[in-house]
Amino acid sequence: MDALNTTSTDLAATAPKPMAMRAASAEQARAIGKKFEAMFVTQMLNHMFTGVDAEKSVFGGGHAEAMFRPMLTDEYGKMIANRGNGIGLADQVSRVLLSHQEVQA
Repeated sequence: MDALNTTSTDLAATAPKPMAMRAASAEQARAIGKKFEAMFVTQMLNHMFTGVDAEKSVFGGGHAEAMFRPMLTDEYGKMIANRGNGIGLADQVSRVLLSHQEVQA
């Protein structure tokens, strides 16, 4: 009797999820992929702005510009990731996330 109960619970755990759950999971994976891509682009932009000498710029740099630049690069990263297909990293990340969630029968 116990063997039947464990088998039925194992089967219930590995049963395919309803379509609504799959769609929500795909949307979540896509959102996570976009966030990852935005973070990646932001890091790339931070490295790019490292070589820019703010003291010799038109506005003269200063403490306010040092505080503003990380927020600016963060918004640039979000804009690049969310415009069209971004750089294509979000698609790859969401595809890998979904492939790891699939149950192999």
